Amino acid sequence: MFKLIKTNNKARRGEFITVHGTIQTPAFMNVATCGAIKGALSALDLKEIKCQVMLSNTYHLHVRPGDELVREMGGLHEFTRWEGPILTDSGGFQVFSLAGLRKITEEGVTFSSHVDGKRIFMGPEESMTIQSNLGSTIAMAFDECVENPAEYEYAKQSCERTVRWLQRCKTKMKELNSKPDTVNPNQLLFGINQGCTFEDLRIENMKQIAELDLDGYAIGGLAVGEPKEDMYRIISTVEPYMPKDKIRYLMGVGTPGNIIEAVSRGVDLFDCVMPSRNARHGHLFTNRGIININNAKYERDSSPIDPVCDCPTCKNFSRSYIRHLFKCKEMLAMRLCVMHNLYFYNSLLERIRIALDNDTFEEFKNTYVDLLDTRI
Repeated sequence: MFKLIKTNNKARRGEFITVHGTIQTPAFMNVATCGAIKGALSALDLKEIKCQVMLSNTYHLHVRPGDELVREMGGLHEFTRWEGPILTDSGGFQVFSLAGLRKITEEGVTFSSHVDGKRIFMGPEESMTIQSNLGSTIAMAFDECVENPAEYEYAKQSCERTVRWLQRCKTKMKELNSKPDTVNPNQLLFGINQGCTFEDLRIENMKQIAELDLDGYAIGGLAVGEPKEDMYRIISTVEPYMPKDKIRYLMGVGTPGNIIEAVSRGVDLFDCVMPSRNARHGHLFTNRGIININNAKYERDSSPIDPVCDCPTCKNFSRSYIRHLFKCKEMLAMRLCVMHNLYFYNSLLERIRIALDNDTFEEFKNTYVDLLDTRI
């Protein structure tokens, strides 16, 4: 599945071959939580902005429109018209962050829907069944997301339960993939490393899940409020214990600088709502730093968002016009800015891949790791 082409210290250049296409890594996955990018972008737009992978969410699609309905419509690929790889998050993070009252047992979690208050039960088998109905390329294991900071003993118990849940996920996926009417019989399973910011828990958890020989491995439970130095420390702590021949995914990260730092520590895949969420408020990434297009200084600025960007927005529209759209509360403002920010992220990872190919990644990192996170 994963082909490691070359390394630059810890940084890795690779290819991940799936039934829905080959992903050039390192790569950024564009977050389409409910099957669409917030900001009025469709699958057809994603092709224009260099997107390789679309990420959707198990919990949200289970609640609306229902995973059985998506299955009836031919699965997520047919439903959304996205032809490339799709990763579905297991729903674990949403269960623990969005849901109201919840009860955790060995079997799974009972909680209230954030939409209508309906009581829902989700465990490893249910999460795998939902993701099988969606027919995604990659399914994420169902895990418990523990808040940071956490009590050591609870974090330890949670890690142990997450490993047991992962074993159940693997068994259930094997069963689902073998069914003659399954949407995607080649669905892949990624396990998730947990352990909060406790190094010993992270290492032990990684050792245990590596033994299950999964299709890929993710680092979860970071970028949830802890200092970025703690995040980098945990990545560096876990990396030596991650299988070298399997793809690695850092969940929910992050800023351009975070991504560059994580690539240098051996991570292959990323996702984050930041570029699209910030874009909807006029906060835009450029090669010189971050700008707020709502600022008065852009009122008569005829230049594009980023003079060296060739995204559809920058090729056609000025800062002045986009600022005007925001002031008029036109939906087009959000659409144009989301397209720019996602193109910027996808292009950033493309540039990282080129730097790795050319053995210039360290120079690239030194130039951009702080600059791209700087607010102008």
